[in-house]
Order: sequence, then structure tokens, then C-alpha cells
Amino acid sequence: MSIDMKLRAFKACCIVLLMLCSSLVVAQDQLDVQVTPKSAALKKNIEAYIHQLSEGDRKTVNAAKRAVLKRTREASEALGYYQTKTVVRLTDDEKPVMQVLVERGDPVRLRTVNIQVKGEASALPAFAIPDDKRLKVGARLDHSAYDDLKSTLQNQALRFGFFAADFERSDILIDPQIGTADINLVFVSGPRYRLGAVTFSEESKIDPKVLERLLPFEPGTPYNSALVAKLSQNLQSTGYFQQVRVDAVGTAEGPLEIPVNVALEAIKPRTLSLGLGFSTDVGPRGRFGWERHRVNSHGHKLGFDSEISKPRQNVSTWYQIPLAQPLTDYVRFGSGYQREELVDASSRLINLGVQWHARLPSEWLRVVSLRWEQEDYDFGSGGRSGRSSFLMPGVGYSVLRSDSPLDPSRGYRMQWDVRGAKQDILADADVLHVTALTRGLITLADKHRFLARAQIGAISTNDYEKVPPSLRFFAGGDQSVRGYDYQTLSPRDAQNNREGGRYMFAGSLEYQYSVAERWRIAAFVDQGNAINSLTDKMNTGAGFGVRWVSPVGPLRLDLAHAFDEDKGFRIHFSMGPEL
Repeated sequence: MSIDMKLRAFKACCIVLLMLCSSLVVAQDQLDVQVTPKSAALKKNIEAYIHQLSEGDRKTVNAAKRAVLKRTREASEALGYYQTKTVVRLTDDEKPVMQVLVERGDPVRLRTVNIQVKGEASALPAFAIPDDKRLKVGARLDHSAYDDLKSTLQNQALRFGFFAADFERSDILIDPQIGTADINLVFVSGPRYRLGAVTFSEESKIDPKVLERLLPFEPGTPYNSALVAKLSQNLQSTGYFQQVRVDAVGTAEGPLEIPVNVALEAIKPRTLSLGLGFSTDVGPRGRFGWERHRVNSHGHKLGFDSEISKPRQNVSTWYQIPLAQPLTDYVRFGSGYQREELVDASSRLINLGVQWHARLPSEWLRVVSLRWEQEDYDFGSGGRSGRSSFLMPGVGYSVLRSDSPLDPSRGYRMQWDVRGAKQDILADADVLHVTALTRGLITLADKHRFLARAQIGAISTNDYEKVPPSLRFFAGGDQSVRGYDYQTLSPRDAQNNREGGRYMFAGSLEYQYSVAERWRIAAFVDQGNAINSLTDKMNTGAGFGVRWVSPVGPLRLDLAHAFDEDKGFRIHFSMGPEL
């Protein structure tokens, strides 16, 4: 053979190898796959195997035929079609189209399916063999179903700590001539490993005894990767650490009790925070905060918060001590000052108090509090002025259950709070103050959302004149009865000043329809009022709006009409979670 012929042969081989190894591609419209009888799954699989063919001259496309035939056979057999007949044709146009004509024939079907789990895993209910209809006797052989099952068993073994697990048998016996296949898959789990002692790195700067209270397991607990992930999440949620790395990986060689090593990098001791916002209730507002994450090795925290807007300005400081469950149980001591301009009154309030936060086994959050507050207030237009002081113990309960913290499709929130004071025990009058709130959300057919809200409040006292504006009730605004200005629904005094009511009721029904991935339109009706008599009438507002689910939470723009006032429509803009 001459050198020139050898070079041409070598070049042709290179072209074929290049086609086989790198899936060179042509535009999608240059590939036409036809399957007889029709099978959308087989057609899609063949196209995925062939992918696209490179856009070259006819010689290059011709060289790809063998690769196409091979890949078509592989794609067909992967779905159980072992008797396919394939013809590859090229049109004579300038831009040739490759036609792949496939006569699929009868599929191979499963004759026997033998799937077993042996060892300790067989007695573990959570270690389940998936109920896959693709692996039932009589089903068409689908190699992906077999591979998926193997992967599932191996992943479950890693999740539940069967690190020595292996397949005793794993094969598919195929007889293409008679069109049957037998699956044999026997998985031996071996022993289940356990979580051992936990050690924390010295860089944590937090007493290990505090960190041990965050452990979601005891040493000797059967291994579960979810427990390891929960430990990492708990440590990260404390706010003490910038980085958390939990190492608890077992090997087939052992040991059976896996040591848990936790590497922790302490966060910078102080953090400053700044936030800006806007709503039609309060207009522009800003927040500033400062927090010291570690006052000492016991995990105590110290912070300062402030908020400023046109109607309200406040500053507060707090000191927090973790308890048995540091993430949810703690005692917080606080003090603060607040100045607020209501519609017809101004208020200046100072307070001192302590709160005990605890998460109950039922997932309800309980807050027990003791708070002393002193308030100076003035009602405008010849209204009265006064000063009141109250020492008020209280208790509050709240719970939130939803399928997403940012944009839930279903869920509910419930909360209620009771506070009281006894005259002459650092209080100017007997007071019992009760509030309650509930919200619910449900989504039907992915697009239809129904949101409901109900709020109530009540005051019982032996001297209503001594109850300051901050304890009285007002209604109206973005989060109350839309269509009415913020806190404008209220009983009035002799000088026509809004003075706040003994009772408050507010309810809302809203329907939302999804028009795009992050956009919804809404229609709503609200009803409520702040009143002094349970026989007083309720005010009604209704309207429509737009919702946009931003990366930081839903934004709401509403146009609402107040049916009890002739003031046309009012625009409401707000942001925050719907539950």
C-alpha cells in the first residue's frame, strides 16, 4: 500500500473515531427519527443517544452512519427493544437531512423479578424497596429502572449507615429470541454503623457544654445522615460560627462506631445591620441594628435595635441567655423607648422587661413575659393628656406551619397573647388585654390561591381613661381593613379625636390567580373596625391588586375602595410573608 493510501485510510479512521467519541453535532432540524410502530419514549431516547450530528460535508455525515446505527441499537436496547431494524438515509439536498427509520419490533418483557434486601436493613421500615411499576413482572424491560433501583439501594445504605453493604447478586438475564428477561438483585446490607462521641474544635470559642445541648442524637445512636445534617444546621443557626464542618463518614473497614468531628470557625464577634423599607401605612422606614454574637463562652448575646419612620421611632437594647435548647429556649432582658404619632394622638413610651422563650414539643412557641412600661400621651385639638404606668405579666403562644418560608402554597399561622395588670401593684388600673390572630392559605391546581385572615382584640378594665393609646385598638391600613387610612378606624372623643377602642375585629378573604411564574393578580374583601361596643357596625373595603414574589419576599400593590366612606380608591403597598 502506498504512503498516500495509508494517509487517506488513517484520515478516514480519525473521522470515524471523532464521530464516535465526541458526539459532533449538526443542527437539530438535520436529524429525523421515525419509529414504527410509533413510540414517543423510544424516539426521544434515540434522539438523546444520537444527540446531534456535526455540520460537515457529505463525507463526514456518511462516516457517521455506523455510529448512528450503533447508538440507535443501544438506545433501543436500553428500553427493552432488542429486535429493532434500523435504516439510515441521507437526503440529497444542499443541507442533507439524516433520516433514521426504526422498526422497533416487540419488546423484551420481564418474566421474573427477584429483588431482596438481606441483613439488618431488611428489618428497618425506612429502608424500603421502591414500588416501581417498571420492575413488575410483565413490564417492558427498562435498564434505567434497574439502574435506578441499584442507586436507590446504595444511597439508602449510605444514608442509614450500612457502609459495608454490597450486592450479593446483580444481573439481568435476557433472551432476545423469546423476548423475556429475568432480574436478580440481592442486596446485603451488613451491620448498621452508629454515631460515636462528638468532639468540637477548640476554635469555636464556645463552651463545649453549650454546644452539646445542640446535639440531635446521643452517642451510640444508629447512623442517619439526616442527624448529621441536623447537627450542622443547629450549629449554623446559633449565629456563633462563620463555618461549620461535620465529619462523620464511615467505611466498610470500620469502626462500627463512627467518631463525629466538628470543625468550627467562629464568626466575627460583632455585626452591624441596616435595612430600608416602604409601605403606605408608615411610608419610608429604616432599621439599624448591632449585635454582639458572643459576650462570653456561655453563648450570651447582646444587641441594639432601632427603627425610624414618620409615625414611629424607637430604640431598644437586649441581653440574651441561652437555656437547655439554645436555638429555641432563652431568656431575654430588654429596655427601650418609643415615640409614635397616631392619627389624633402622640405617645412616648419607655419600657423594661424580661421574656422567656420556649419551643414546646407541639412546635408551638411560648413566650412568658414581665414588662413595666410608662407612657406619656396627648390627644390633639383640645384633647386630654396623661401619663400611665403598668407592670404587666403576660403569656403568648404562636405557631407557623407552611411548605415554604418565603412563598408558601399552603399553611397557617396562629397566635394569641394575654397581658394583665393589677391596680396598686405598679399599675394605675386593673387591665386585661387580649389579642389573637389567625391566617390560612391553600392553593388549588397550582394557580388558585385562597388566603384568609382574622384578628380580634379586647380590653377589660376598671378605668378605661387610664388605658394609654398603645394598649387601645385602631383599625385600617395595609394589614387591617384596606381602603381606609392607617389606624383611622376608631371611636372618637368629644373633640372628635380618634382615641382607640376597647375591641377590635378585622377579617379578610383574598383570591389570587397565578399569571406567570412570580406574578399573581388578586381580588379581596376586608371587614373590621375598632369599637367600644360589640353592637357597633363593621366597615368594609374591597379591591384588587398585583403580587410579585421577589427574591426577598412577596411585594403587594393593592387598589381598595372603602364602602363606608366616599373617598374613591386608596393605594396600598406592602411587603412581607403572607402567613
